[in-house]
Amino acid sequence: MRDGDVVVIGGGYAGVRLAKRLDATARVTLVDRKEVFFHRISSLRAGVRPEWSMTPFIPYDRLLHEGRVVVGKATRIDTDERQVVLATGERLPYDVVVIATGADYPEPARFTGTTTEETIKSFAGHQRKIAAAGHVLVVGGGPSGVELSAEIRLARPDARVTLAHSGPTLLHSTGSERAGRKALAWLESHDVEVRLDSFMSPGNDFGTYRDAHGNIVDADVSFWATGTTPNTLWLRLAGHGDWLNPGGHVKVDRRLRVGGRPDVFAVGDVNDATELKITPAALAQADLAAHNIRVQLHSSGRHRKEPRLYRPIQRTPLIVPFGAADGLTLLPVPGGESAVLGGRTSVLAKAKTLMTPYMRRQLGYTAA
Repeated sequence: MRDGDVVVIGGGYAGVRLAKRLDATARVTLVDRKEVFFHRISSLRAGVRPEWSMTPFIPYDRLLHEGRVVVGKATRIDTDERQVVLATGERLPYDVVVIATGADYPEPARFTGTTTEETIKSFAGHQRKIAAAGHVLVVGGGPSGVELSAEIRLARPDARVTLAHSGPTLLHSTGSERAGRKALAWLESHDVEVRLDSFMSPGNDFGTYRDAHGNIVDADVSFWATGTTPNTLWLRLAGHGDWLNPGGHVKVDRRLRVGGRPDVFAVGDVNDATELKITPAALAQADLAAHNIRVQLHSSGRHRKEPRLYRPIQRTPLIVPFGAADGLTLLPVPGGESAVLGGRTSVLAKAKTLMTPYMRRQLGYTAA
C-alpha cells in the first residue's frame, strides 16, 4: 500500500535514487526540466569523442513502476497549500517535497538547453573545436580538470594541451598530495603542460588568457573546470531566499530537512550537508532521506521507525580517469593517509565505462 504524495524536484543522481527508493511505498512524482536522465559522469568524454555523444542520455520511462515523471520546470513551492507550482501553472500536491535540483556545471559537463538534441549539438561543437585546435587550455586542476585534460590529450596527441590550476598542487581538494603528484606525473609524461599557482582570466584579446603574474597564454579553445553553482535561483525568486546559505546552497538539518520542516527535504549537490559534492555523497543522502520520508509518512503506529541523522562523508573513494585505460583511485584508510591505487583498479571501477552500465541498470535498462 502506497501512502502519501512525494514530489521530487530534480532528476539527477540523488533525485533518481530517492524516487526509485520510494516508488513502492508512496505516490511519487519526479519533476525534471530534461526529457531524459543526463549521466554527467560520462559527459566529459562525450564532449571530446563523437562515439560517446549518445552515451550520457538514458530515458526516464523505466525508472518508476508506480510513480510518474513530469517534464517541466518547478517555479515555486507553495508551503501553505503544500503544492509544487510548475511554469505551466500546473500544481502538484505533496505530503513531502524533495529539492534535488543539483548544480550547474561548466561545459562540456552540462545539459545544454532543454532537449537531448541541443546537448548533442553542443557536444559536436566541442568535438569539432578540439579536433581543429592547435592549443587547448583547461583551467582548473580538480578531478574534472585533470580528467578532461587527459581525454583531450588522448584524442589529440598532436595538439598542445595546457592545464592551468590556481593552487600549488593538483587535486588539492582531496587532501592527498600523493594523488596530486600521480596526476601531475601522468599529465607531464603525456606532454600536457601543467601550470600550478596560475590563476587564469580572459585576456584583452580574443583567444588570449592572462595569469595572476601577467603572463599571456594564447589558446584556440578553453574549458573552465573551476567549480559548480547550485541550481537554487528559482527558490530565491520564489521568495525562499531564507532557505539558502550565502553560497546559494539549501540549508538542511541533520535529517536533511529544510528549515526543520518535516515535509521539505533537500538532497545532493543542492544542499549544504557536505562540502564534498560527489556522486557517492548524493546517493548516500538520497538513501537516508528516503528512510526519513517513510518515517514521516508513517509517523504513527506501534512499529514506527526512528529517523536517521546524516553524517557528512569526509573521506570516500574517488576515481579520476586518465582516459579509458588508466587513472587513479583514492582509497581512504582508517587512521591514516589515503591509499592511491593505479590504473587497473581505476579502469575496472570507472575509467573504461564511466559507470554507464550501472546507471542504465538504475533506470531500468540493460547495461549495454
